[in-house]
Formats: sequence, C-alpha cells, structure tokens
Amino acid sequence: MKSYLHLQDGRTFTGKASSTLQEPMQGEIVFFTGMTGYQEVLTDPSYKDQIVVFTYPLIGNYGINDTDEESSEIQVSGVVMYQCTQQPSHFQSTQSLGAYLDGQQVPYLTGVDTREVTKAIRAHGTQQAVMSHQNHHDFSEPSDQQIFAVQGETVETYGEGSLHVALIDFGWKKSILQALLKRQVKVSVIPFTQVEAVHKVKPDAIILSNGPGDPKDALPKIEQIKFVLDEYPSFGICMGHQVIALAYGADTEKLPFGHRGANHPVKDAVTGKVFLTSQNHNYVVKKDSLSKTPLSERFFNVNDRSIEGLMHDSGQLMSAQFHPEAHPGPQDAEWLFDDFISLVGSKGVKEHV
Repeated sequence: MKSYLHLQDGRTFTGKASSTLQEPMQGEIVFFTGMTGYQEVLTDPSYKDQIVVFTYPLIGNYGINDTDEESSEIQVSGVVMYQCTQQPSHFQSTQSLGAYLDGQQVPYLTGVDTREVTKAIRAHGTQQAVMSHQNHHDFSEPSDQQIFAVQGETVETYGEGSLHVALIDFGWKKSILQALLKRQVKVSVIPFTQVEAVHKVKPDAIILSNGPGDPKDALPKIEQIKFVLDEYPSFGICMGHQVIALAYGADTEKLPFGHRGANHPVKDAVTGKVFLTSQNHNYVVKKDSLSKTPLSERFFNVNDRSIEGLMHDSGQLMSAQFHPEAHPGPQDAEWLFDDFISLVGSKGVKEHV
C-alpha cells in the first residue's frame, strides 16, 4: 500500500508501509549515517519515541542477533529505509530486521528516498514527522521528557570488583555496563530521580549515563545531582555530560539536526589527537556559558567546533558528549573508561557517609 512520510515543514515523501502501520504515527524525525549498527540504534534508549531515517540505502543485511541489543526492547517509534533486506546473511542472525520490527509492532516505511529526507532535515532542522496512509495530516503537540519513561524503577547491582561505580540512569545503554564489567568494576544502576540513593550504595565513583531528549528535563533533580558530583569522582556520557554542565551553571542548546552516526571526528584539546566517535544527541553545551563555571573544554567536534567533553578544576570530573562504549561505531574512545578508573584510583577509595 502506498504510504506517506509527512514532515512538519510541509514536505511529503512516499513509500510502502509495513503491516504494523495502522493509525498515523507521529514522532521527532532524525537520521543516522552509519552503514551498520541498526540493531543498537533501534534499542538505544536515547532514541526513545523518535522516527529514525537510515541514510545508507540497504539496511538489514546481517539480520538481528541475540547480543547487540542496548536495552530489552525497541525504543524508536518508527523507521524509514530505502530497502529492508528480508533474507539476511550472517551466522549469528536469528531473524530478519523486518520480522524483528513487526514482532514488536514498530511500523516502518521502505522505498523512501532517505537521502532526500536527510537533506530536508539538514535544511530545516530536526522536526516532527508523521507516518501515515493518508496523503495529508495534522500534527499534534509532541510528548516530551522521555528520560522519565526510560529510567529504571529500582536500584540494581551487577558484577563484582574492588571498584564500585554508581551508574546514574537517564536511559543507560547495555554497552556502558559491559565496558565497566569487562574492567572488573561492580556497578549499581540508580534511577536519576532516586539519585539520593547514591549515599546508601556508597560507591567509589559515579557515572552519569546517556538518555533521550532535553537535558533540562533533569533540572528538578539538579541540586541533588550536583551534591553527589561534588562528593565523588564522576564521568558523564552524552546526556550525563550535558547534565554535569547544567549542574555547574553552564547552559545547553538544541542543534539544528543533531549528531548521529559512527564517524564524527573529535579532537582532544589536551593531546591534540583526533579520533572518530559514535554519537547520538540533539543538544550541546554552550561554549560561552562555561566562563563563570569550574568547567573547561576538553574535547571539541572537528566539523562544527561544538563542545564534546569537559574537565573540572578539581581534576575529579570528566565528561564526553560522544559514546566511548561505541556500540555501534569505532572503539577509538574506549580508553576514556580506563582514564576514569585511573582518575578514581588517583583520588583513593574513601569512606562516604
């Protein structure tokens, strides 16, 4: 059946809808530029309720496996592709991408000129879109504050080790946990709305996770978050990086169309080295807002000079706008986990009361 992708700026694209598209489905439309990693993207909580456009024309070649999910379910609300492979080829594949989406009732469009859609997003910015069988559609007010929908409900602890880290949950990826467990770190995951539980858990350090939407949605808990940041060696990743900036008085702003993909070049202002990163975010820290804070720029984006990481004057806090766990994407930045563990060790393991 002929179906439509309507952008809020008035542009419409045609395609063929999956059988799971029954009623019109609205969401914020974003694009992902990676050739691989679609399973990780679909299950990344940072994509909660978004319609994802895959720019690479052939998606699903290697199917779906049992290991690459970043959460327990698909997080996106819809998918747009040019072609979706129905007969994948990979020794770990358990089902096709189409069957995977159908199984979780996530609608998708194929036959869409995804590169033209991407050009439209780049020209007019990230916006609302509707997938529909009708050739016109009225837009409703979008839902917001997705971080409350993706955070866990209780404190959960994983692994064993002499180093104990509290992972503050804004919508954490499984790959962050795996990167820590691989380094023999004990991890307690704490919903950000229960950040006070950090003092009961008594970790040696904290990590603030990734998550969807606007970092200012976390402002109701920002004082409590700053309290634990002042107390423990800390590392912020993506949303966590932005929340750290807000906690110390800096500001954030929305990018025209965000950074999403596995090939974003970032430069380290300390070493001068450039490396490729995996990214997924709409918001960035405003550089001119750092002047009256104890924070300074550590990393910056080579393409647009946006801030990609921060340092604190105390030397006990670091952050990255990109994903050092890199699933999907290059592993160029995974060393940041080792640097953080070294930072914690240099501060010593202290008793917290």
